[in-house]
Amino acid sequence: MSAVGIALFGLVGASAPNHNTLRAPIPWLRLPAMSDTVSQAVTCAAIVLSCLGALGMLNAHGRGWRPDSRLLFGAGALAVLVVANLTPVGSSDTASYAAYGRIAALGGDPYVTTPAQLGGAYGHLVSEGWRSTPSVYGPIATWWQAAAAVVGGDRPWLTIWALMLANAAAFLGTGHLLMRTAEDPVRAGLLWTANPLLIGVLVAGGHLDTLVACLAVCAIHFVHRAARWHHDLIAGGLVGLACGVKISTILLGVGLAWPMLRSGAWGRAARVTCAALLTPALLYGVYGLHALAPLSAASHLVSEPSLWAVFDRFGTASLGHRAAETATSVLWPLLMLALAWALRRRVPAGTPAVVAVPFALTFAWVLAAPWTMPWYTALAWALAALFRQGRLTQYLVVTTAVLALSHNSGGHGWTL
Repeated sequence: MSAVGIALFGLVGASAPNHNTLRAPIPWLRLPAMSDTVSQAVTCAAIVLSCLGALGMLNAHGRGWRPDSRLLFGAGALAVLVVANLTPVGSSDTASYAAYGRIAALGGDPYVTTPAQLGGAYGHLVSEGWRSTPSVYGPIATWWQAAAAVVGGDRPWLTIWALMLANAAAFLGTGHLLMRTAEDPVRAGLLWTANPLLIGVLVAGGHLDTLVACLAVCAIHFVHRAARWHHDLIAGGLVGLACGVKISTILLGVGLAWPMLRSGAWGRAARVTCAALLTPALLYGVYGLHALAPLSAASHLVSEPSLWAVFDRFGTASLGHRAAETATSVLWPLLMLALAWALRRRVPAGTPAVVAVPFALTFAWVLAAPWTMPWYTALAWALAALFRQGRLTQYLVVTTAVLALSHNSGGHGWTL
C-alpha cells in the first residue's frame, strides 16, 4: 500500500498540469495530462493508501518487524528522489516560494512587493488567494527562495525544480540524523525517511516545513549533548534560524526552555532563550519590522476542516465579524495549551522532556490553530521519531491524512 500510494503521488505529478498540481509542469517526465476528476480521485487514493501503509508498517514494527535500517533508508531515498523531480502535488506553495524568490533575486522586497505586482510567468503561477499577499515567511526562507530563483532565472519551472531538490536534500538529511540519533532507528525511518504519507505531503508538495524540521532536529541534538554553554547557544541559534523560516517555530523554543526551567537549569534556559530570540531579531533586522506585517494579516485566517470555521460562521452571524475574530484569537491558544497538557501526559514514559514537551506543543498547535495544513505536522513527525512506539503516532498519521484529504488541490480550490 505504501509503494502504491507513493507511485500514485508520482503519477499525479508526472501527469501535470491537472487539478492537483501547479500549472507549470517540470518537463523531465511528462505523461498526458489528467482530467480534474481523475487527478482528484488518484490523489485521494494516494493519501488513503499512504495512510494505511504507514499505519500498517508501524503496527508491524510494534509486533516485532525489524527491517534493515539501511535498506529502509535506501527505499525512502529512492521514493524521495522520484517525487522531487516531478511537478509539485497537492499545493501551490512552491509557486509562491518561487515568486518571492524572484522578487528578492531582482533586488525587490518580498515583504512589500506581491506576486501580482511581480507579474509575468512567476506571478501567473501563484494561486489567486495568495497572489496579492506579500511573503509571510522569514528571512532564511527568503534567501533560500532567492538562491533557487537565481538558478531558475526567468524560467519559473526551473526555480521550482531547484526548490524541490533542495527540499528533498533537507528531508533526507533530517532522516539520516534521526536514524543515527533515535533510540530505535527503524522506527525513526518508518516515521520519516520511509513514511509514504510524509513523502507525499512534504516532498511531493515541496514545503519549507522540511527545513524547519531539519533545523529543529539539529537543535535537539545539541540540547542532548553535554550541557556546555556553547551547545546551548548553538541549539538556541538553530531554533532562531528555524524561526527565520517560519515564525511558528517559536513553539519549539518554548518547548525546549520549559523543561530546563522546571528542572532548575536556569542558566541553560537563559542561554537557549537568548540565542533563540537574538538570531531572528538579527535576521529580521536586515529587512525591518515591516517584514512582520504580513504575518499579522495572515494570523486572522481560518481554514477547514476546523472547529473555528464553524465558530467563525455562526459567531459572525450572531456577534459580528470583529467580535468573532477576537474571540477566536483568544480561545484557540487556550485550547492549544489544554491539548498540549493532555498530549504530554500520553507521551511514552521515559521520553526526554526536551522532546516530549515540544512534540505536545507542536501537535496541539496543528490540532487547535484556526489555520492549519497537513505539512504543518512536519515538526511533530520529526519529534515523534525520537521517542518509543505509542498510540500518539497513530493519531498523528490520521491527523495528517485527514488534513491532506482536505487540502490537496494544488491551489485550485479545496477538495474533500
